[in-house]
Amino acid sequence: MRDDATDMRERIDAIYRADSRRVLATLIRLLGDFDLAEEALQDAMVAALEQWPVQGIPANPRAWLVSAGRFRAVDRLRRRVRFDATVAAVVAGLDAREMSAHASALAEDDDGVADDRLRLIFTCCHPALSPDARIALTLREVCGLTTEQVASAFLTPVPTLAQRIVRAKTKIRDARIPYEIPERADLPERLDSVLHVIYLVFNEGYMASSGASVTRPELSAEAVRLGRILVELLPEAEALGLLALMLLHGARDSARASDAGEILLLEEQDRSLWDEARIAEGVALVERALTSRRFGPYTIQAAIAAVHAEATTAAETDWRQIVGLYDVLLRAAPSPVVELNRAVAVAMRDGPASGLELIDDILRRGELDDYRLAHAARGELCRRLGRLDDAIRAYERAASLASQEPEQRFIAGRLAALREGRPPSDPEPPKSAVPQHVG
Repeated sequence: MRDDATDMRERIDAIYRADSRRVLATLIRLLGDFDLAEEALQDAMVAALEQWPVQGIPANPRAWLVSAGRFRAVDRLRRRVRFDATVAAVVAGLDAREMSAHASALAEDDDGVADDRLRLIFTCCHPALSPDARIALTLREVCGLTTEQVASAFLTPVPTLAQRIVRAKTKIRDARIPYEIPERADLPERLDSVLHVIYLVFNEGYMASSGASVTRPELSAEAVRLGRILVELLPEAEALGLLALMLLHGARDSARASDAGEILLLEEQDRSLWDEARIAEGVALVERALTSRRFGPYTIQAAIAAVHAEATTAAETDWRQIVGLYDVLLRAAPSPVVELNRAVAVAMRDGPASGLELIDDILRRGELDDYRLAHAARGELCRRLGRLDDAIRAYERAASLASQEPEQRFIAGRLAALREGRPPSDPEPPKSAVPQHVG
């Protein structure tokens, strides 16, 4: 039987998952230092665990955590002030601000966009930082991914990635990069990096890189929220296209896993569970972006997602149109992952042998050797062709690279069937070789 203490702890944990990164973003703005803000957030959470079970959860937990974190940071600095004159100046600046102003700032819009996380993204994406550093720092500080998870996404050793993040923080501090949304004239040069980061945030929410769940809904919801703010701030075609892409993929969320939490591929999903309002909004945004004639890769990906979303059954999917859109995407933004996705679409249009030939060409180049979905796609196409030994080897390689538990179970199920010697038995060929996601 559950007790009150367990219930309270779960409520506090839920608040931390939902609000911690927004609290951190506000603390970074108030304190002007990434590391000090992270310490302040942890101090605030310790205080919450001590006080909320006794006093009750406050009406505005986020404002409470900001206040508690700021006060504890000031106390921490005061203890150091006798040793460092620069710390004294920081403390004086913090003391000059009234806490009531900080609390009200959480709910008010003081420059047209009341969102500290968007400010933080623009800070992390400053042109003074290298492109890799911008993305790594944002995924770590804005999204809350661990250094290990970010390193995995970059296919980079953890120590190298950690040094990259430290250098980026130091550059922001030493160059006094302002924590603000830039002037409208300066927005376009920062837009590509910001769009890329929001895209990666959504990807991690839509198909978690590790853990017990298929999705991290708090991240995908946050990415959509930031995307909407960005469209209001700068309604460029690619901002519209990215928001459309996120809405169209997110419309399938409730159908992407079984009640037991197992992955359901696109052809297995109950399309009556798809969110028709999101699909309609996404399709309208795609059309708006396309008519601008200034669109790019996000809009093309959104157009592909729209073709999937508008098919009333898996069998009605227009794979010819999807392959054509991937051809356009490859010209606009060539990458081995786009080639892989196109190969899967070709397999659906022309048969598994055609798709497998393309995937083998990609893998021979070595560019996706450590990408689990490339091996899963190869395994699925070999399975459909009756090449069971090749399918087993491909799925074994995918299993060695997978870190998300539902994906591990999905691959293990495929391997178990193959090792029992069961040939492909689908009444229709699968409509996707890999779990559908944005990557």
